[in-house]
Amino acid sequence: MRPSLTYTEAELVQGLKARDEKVFSYLYDHYSPALYGVALKVVNDENIAVDALQEIFLKIWRSAERYDPDKGRLFTWMLNIARNTAIDTLRSRAHKLDQKMQELGNASLQWEKLSVQQSVDHLGLSKVLDQLNKEQRVIIDLAYYRGCTQDEIAKLLDIPLGTVKTRMRNAIIQLRNLLKQV
Repeated sequence: MRPSLTYTEAELVQGLKARDEKVFSYLYDHYSPALYGVALKVVNDENIAVDALQEIFLKIWRSAERYDPDKGRLFTWMLNIARNTAIDTLRSRAHKLDQKMQELGNASLQWEKLSVQQSVDHLGLSKVLDQLNKEQRVIIDLAYYRGCTQDEIAKLLDIPLGTVKTRMRNAIIQLRNLLKQV
């Protein structure tokens, strides 16, 4: 049986700054559960927390030279990286788009299921929106009720951005005319 290898904090810092892969492996093995816990608490999703953990250790590896022992302990420094990375993950546009795509599922197969939220029924808008064609309703729903940008809509529906802009413009013109009649 091999004795368990341990490092002092100074040895960890020195090894990390020297790009010692054994020290980095030790850091990962011993600190990843705690750093994963921090990420999970912030993002509240296990899959995203696992991805964030990878990013956390990349940042630790890349920024080892920036660690200053006079400002705090190594573990505290790594915890701050974990927390900030998890927060950045939540704020990232890719994460927001991924969240919207998860909500919608495969939008191209669910066009019929997409509808204007029931909260606008009391205004009578759902009846007006029902007069739009299917493609226009989907785009209006994504843009105005789900908060997607035109670029995000183009990616979600896998159609050119120009098509999204044209359909949205035509839908707004048609809605304007329909609302004048009401």
